[in-house]
Amino acid sequence: MTSLERLFGEQNRVHELEPIGVIDIGSNSVRLVVYEGAVRAPTPLFNEKVLCGLGKSIASTGRLGTDAVDRALAALSRFRTITRILEVKNVRAFATAAVREAQDGADFISRAEKALGLRIEILSGEREARLVSQGIMMGFVDPDGIAGDLGGGSLELIDISADRAKQAVTLPVGGLRLIDATGNKIEKAQPLIDDALASVPWIGQGAGRPFFAVGGSWRAIAKLHMEQTNYPLHVTHGYAIPTMVAIAFCEFLRKTKKLTGLSGYDELAKARREVLPFGAFVLERLLRALNPSEVVFSVFGVREGLIYSLLPAHERRKDPLLSFCAEYASLRSRSVDHAWELCKWTDALFEPPGPKETPEERRLRYAACLISDIGWREHPDYRGEQSLNLLAHSGLSGIDHPGRVFMALAIFYRHAGASQEHADDLSSRLKLLISKRAQKRARIIAAAIRTAHMLSVGVPGVIDETPLSYDGDKLVLTIPKAYAGLDGERLRRRFDTLAQLLEKTPEIRFGR
Repeated sequence: MTSLERLFGEQNRVHELEPIGVIDIGSNSVRLVVYEGAVRAPTPLFNEKVLCGLGKSIASTGRLGTDAVDRALAALSRFRTITRILEVKNVRAFATAAVREAQDGADFISRAEKALGLRIEILSGEREARLVSQGIMMGFVDPDGIAGDLGGGSLELIDISADRAKQAVTLPVGGLRLIDATGNKIEKAQPLIDDALASVPWIGQGAGRPFFAVGGSWRAIAKLHMEQTNYPLHVTHGYAIPTMVAIAFCEFLRKTKKLTGLSGYDELAKARREVLPFGAFVLERLLRALNPSEVVFSVFGVREGLIYSLLPAHERRKDPLLSFCAEYASLRSRSVDHAWELCKWTDALFEPPGPKETPEERRLRYAACLISDIGWREHPDYRGEQSLNLLAHSGLSGIDHPGRVFMALAIFYRHAGASQEHADDLSSRLKLLISKRAQKRARIIAAAIRTAHMLSVGVPGVIDETPLSYDGDKLVLTIPKAYAGLDGERLRRRFDTLAQLLEKTPEIRFGR
């Protein structure tokens, strides 16, 4: 048994995959992330960062700060030991803007490689931007917009369309660089930001398209905005804000003299708080220049882009959400085969004359079916609540927040009852994030899953032989003679609920 198996347990896919470590030596932070493997929906097994501030004095001195270098080398030495203990044989390391531009960057890399015990790639601005774009492709389905990754030393902007980076640029307006260049006087930062943005000839192509915001400073802005609006989820990835709302909030963060006392502010690391107003200013000016449809925050960036770059073509083509849900079902549910059967079994409900379903709604239905049984080990009284919390806050990718809420509510109703109105505070608040149509769909899918489990008892190979169909205004469940004994009060009660939600008359027929 490997160290990772001992740490995370044998009933997972760690033993099936080769873990990969990524060490990101940025202008502000140095971070190690160990992923379970190079797959379409990778799960971090270990994640640690140290805010070193390597790029803090690049603009004024052209060199890396001595204290920052010492902290970075100490962090890299620790990361080397961690990867050895975890027996991670595949470790990739890279450095970005600060090291790339510093006069003593080559000397630092030499010392860093000795501390780390492996080669460190110095990313060019072009390669860094390409990896950022691939990180967005890893975290979203068919992204089409402008992505921006704000680091301590630079801002990478990339135009992404049809799963490729059309064009990209690196601009010298990272948060630490601006603090250094302006003497920490934020009022002096605007011409530096605006001049940099004006040099991008294609910046107007962002109008009306989403802007994907990457980087620690911008994620901190998202978290603060969630706190101020009492947002019911605390998941940064996929959090979306209308453009004008984001501009106004950034302006507020920039102009407020003392942010201490602002809900969530004191929870940010001190080094992050120092950079926050400048990060907000860059985002504010960028959004005014781009005029995007909305701002979508991403936790997927250059590190995940590196993983994506290692994937074979067939793995890249997989749906990240369905990949995650299928893999999670294999870890937590009684039968992943039964989960896939549910996907197909419920198809019949959305054939005419049933409710219409868009391709995206079908995709979310499949995802909900795949993870519908992950709470089976919990106490019956708490399965719905705990499954809801797990799904609402899990590391899903390839999904927006309304989609995440739809899935969480579908699993809540799967356990608590599809017609149940009473819910805990979280589920009641989550309902506010999705439409009435989506809420009803969650109940329909939950009712179908509850009916299916009365037939299959969670065992694959049964519901395939007990199909659903429509006959005029009737919803028909056909049970073959071999399974006639499954008929009973509980099955009929659940099937009646499903038919009622679909505004049909229930009828059970018995076949040969």
